[in-house]
Amino acid sequence: MEWSDDAIVLSVRAHGETSAILEVLTRGHGRHAGLVRGGVSRKSKSALQPGNSVHLLWRARLNEHLGNFIAEPMTSRAGHLIESRASLAGLNAFTSIVSASLPEREVHQSVHEAGELLLDAMTSEDFAHWGPLYVRWELGLLDELGFGLDLSQCAATGAMDELEFVSPKSGRAVSRAAAAPYKERVLALPPFLLGSQNAEPTPADIAAGLKLTAHFLLERVLRPHGKELPAARQRLEEVANHESG
Repeated sequence: MEWSDDAIVLSVRAHGETSAILEVLTRGHGRHAGLVRGGVSRKSKSALQPGNSVHLLWRARLNEHLGNFIAEPMTSRAGHLIESRASLAGLNAFTSIVSASLPEREVHQSVHEAGELLLDAMTSEDFAHWGPLYVRWELGLLDELGFGLDLSQCAATGAMDELEFVSPKSGRAVSRAAAAPYKERVLALPPFLLGSQNAEPTPADIAAGLKLTAHFLLERVLRPHGKELPAARQRLEEVANHESG
């Protein structure tokens, strides 16, 4: 068995004295792991850092085997991402959510492609720039897994304006008027998720978006499989709350 593909490095851990187990998000083969011989060498370690993109050749005798990776560097981002507290938090949230949410070897090409764009944006170290992209990436992940939110109209009235909240049960938008009696129980819907061009997303908007996607990732994707929201994802929310003052 053999295939080649582009991938984002999610994690790497030592295996024996000289090898490493590499976990990646590939374009056409989903979340996948493999053994990299010599993976702990100085040359390999610099390329096999979370957030970097590599081109992989995977070989195994049988498809169900772990198999061996030969990795060639493509895009090195790790050095830039670790320079900023916010970018590092975003990187760790991204890798932890992918590892926790995506079934192994299940293809989700759009999640990979959007992830490449998101990680490129994170190298700017400007949370106000990439924060909204991260929220949209998680919304896309929910949609890809079959749990997309319906933000097109009010779940109660069918109205298409003044959509300011989301029902935590149905995942559908709710207008300001319809939500009034239940304001303590609904989730805020930041305007940038509706394509509003009135203003740039504020740090508070980004924090609200992260709270929104975290709720549905936890309730619809993770808890049904006995998992909790990764600590790294929680830390990203803490960063967003700090940025919003």
